[in-house]
Amino acid sequence: MTQTILVVDDSPTIVKFVSLSLKTRGYTVVTACDGMDAIEKMQGIDDVSLVITDLNMPNLDGYGLIHTLRQNEKHQETPIIILSSEEDEADMERGMQVGASSYLVKPFKSSLLLEEVTKFLK
Repeated sequence: MTQTILVVDDSPTIVKFVSLSLKTRGYTVVTACDGMDAIEKMQGIDDVSLVITDLNMPNLDGYGLIHTLRQNEKHQETPIIILSSEEDEADMERGMQVGASSYLVKPFKSSLLLEEVTKFLK
């Protein structure tokens, strides 16, 4: 059974790049354009193995999404990778405090992203 990864970003370019990188490695990819869209999509998916999210998005940002997911018993242990252009130490710290598993700064190499994904989905 292939593992499903939810990619959440309001940039169609980032979504396309990340999705393609993951699909070539055999992962099933579901995409969302913001935190609210992500929550709606997750309700229709039985098993999300990992979430990759941006921080700055309309409607519900990445912090809000992570907080919401961590409140749900089903997703308390789901690995969450933040993929953000925010490289300030305070943003990274806040991301980890709300429950992120990892934090990568844009721009990034797909090899680094895949390394992080593999680390969580052994």
